[in-house]
Amino acid sequence: MASEAPAADQRRNEKEAVWVIARQHRRLLVVGVVLGLFGVAASLAQPLAIGELIRAAGENGSLTAPILLMAALFCTDAGLSALQAYIIGRAGEGIVYGVRRSLVGRLLRSDLARFNEHQQGDLFTRVVTDTSMARIALTQSLAQLVINGFMVLGGAVLMFFIDVWLMLLTLGCLGIASTVSIGFARRLRKVAVQNREDTGEFGSDLQRVLTALPTVKASRAEAREQERLAGRAELARRSGVRVSALGAMLTPTMNVGMQVSLAVVFGAGMSRVARGTMAVADLTTFVMFLFYLVSPLVMFFLSVGQFQQGRAAIQRVDELFELPEESLETETAERAPAPVTGDGPAVEFHGVRFSYGGTPTLTGVEFTVPAHGLTAVVGPSGAGKTTLFQLIERFYRPDEGTILVRGENVSRLPLDTLRGLVGYVPQDSTAMRGTIRENLVYANPSADEEEIREAVEMAGLKEVVDALPEGLESPLGEQGSGLSGGQRQRLCIARTLLQKPAVMLLDEATSNLDSDSELAFRRTLRRVSERCAVVAIAHRISTVVEADRIVVLDEGRVRDVGTHEDLMERDVLYRRLAGTQLGSEPGAGQSAVPAEAAAV
Repeated sequence: MASEAPAADQRRNEKEAVWVIARQHRRLLVVGVVLGLFGVAASLAQPLAIGELIRAAGENGSLTAPILLMAALFCTDAGLSALQAYIIGRAGEGIVYGVRRSLVGRLLRSDLARFNEHQQGDLFTRVVTDTSMARIALTQSLAQLVINGFMVLGGAVLMFFIDVWLMLLTLGCLGIASTVSIGFARRLRKVAVQNREDTGEFGSDLQRVLTALPTVKASRAEAREQERLAGRAELARRSGVRVSALGAMLTPTMNVGMQVSLAVVFGAGMSRVARGTMAVADLTTFVMFLFYLVSPLVMFFLSVGQFQQGRAAIQRVDELFELPEESLETETAERAPAPVTGDGPAVEFHGVRFSYGGTPTLTGVEFTVPAHGLTAVVGPSGAGKTTLFQLIERFYRPDEGTILVRGENVSRLPLDTLRGLVGYVPQDSTAMRGTIRENLVYANPSADEEEIREAVEMAGLKEVVDALPEGLESPLGEQGSGLSGGQRQRLCIARTLLQKPAVMLLDEATSNLDSDSELAFRRTLRRVSERCAVVAIAHRISTVVEADRIVVLDEGRVRDVGTHEDLMERDVLYRRLAGTQLGSEPGAGQSAVPAEAAAV
């Protein structure tokens, strides 16, 4: 039972992560609120000073002291308000920084399967927009609720001391208006949640379209996508209008209550002054207090509305903190992992089974990758080739079986160690905004000029870099725009080479290379494979005919393993795939020539 308590606390902290971070700034928040309360005291003293001024004038006394007191109260109130706003604002910026920093870390380390369940546009909206709304709720709105609440409470107490009967009349009018306003505020939060969801959906769809803009244009789908996005925007507009409508009702409701209160107080008060049962100075002071309560009372209920919208944003942000993270450390084992050295196999699969979304993807996979040399993985689309790489990188964990890298179970290696040993060039050859140099050293920021030069030459990128006016300092746009698809792939290969991995995984890394570039890259693969193990998913059979071994994958199973000549003799599927791409079904030992063909 004792071990369950920390786990329960951890789950509670994840569900209230924003509040946990906000509490780290409670000192600044408390100081800001205390300053605001001193400002409240200065404000509440002002009507009393005005009353004393009226009495002094009525008694033909000196007005100097009351005027100086009023000036001092006005200046003190203004100074405290400015200082309070600065401190609360500073606390708010600290909170939003802490939330964003923690949230970004959570997303970057999140379990890939759970991360992919969320739309990226919605994630962007939550990290940027919702955190800003959470900051307003946790600082400005919360502080205003406390300060204005005390202002109203303190004014009400002083007004009771002045005249109980008039205060009861005031409370009756304001009580009805406050009850109605609270009802609006409760509805406002529900509508605000829906508006945040609608805005997130619009952001997700917009990002989807902008990311695939060339495809949209080539498909002449601009009008269709515009209508689709307009529909999403319309849903956000409607829920936004409901938020605005409910928010707009808060101020008028309180204004009506205040106006009715003023009318009742003036009528009843002047009647009592006429009868001689109430002094003019007391009525003036009471009315001044009522005027002083107008703004705090309206601000109080506006803050309630803001806070309700902020709570909706906080709820959405907290949901992201519940994303499970990858296990950064090793699983519990009887012994610590041995140093990853030696000449044993680079990668081993033993009885590996894996299902994605309930659908079996790999079934009983068994094969070995030597410490050096080129191993190719071929097979029809959907055979599970990319899944093999994702399991080696521990993006996912197998349902059954074990995967070894240099003799160690990947589940027992710390992620930092594992991903330092395994270099990965994904199928989409991701390049980022920044210079070519920044992209090259992304996995190894400490790489020196000689290492960079060697990697660029090995990846066949030297001529490209030399042809650019700024060389390695040439800037790239989003997703590496400024380079062709083949050039981006070579850039990613050079980046992986700089990592100096023990195993390099190439996921169809030559898919965008022309025949000449492919031939050069085949030589590069051979050079690299002498230094480390290279495992390549083959887009073209011609790329891997010289591989030391070829693994044929079909329907999640290893169908056969061998050289090109061996597989051409004994494996029907491989012979069909090779024949389709090379233009015929060559026999064993027939030389393969580069061919532009469909992906395997």
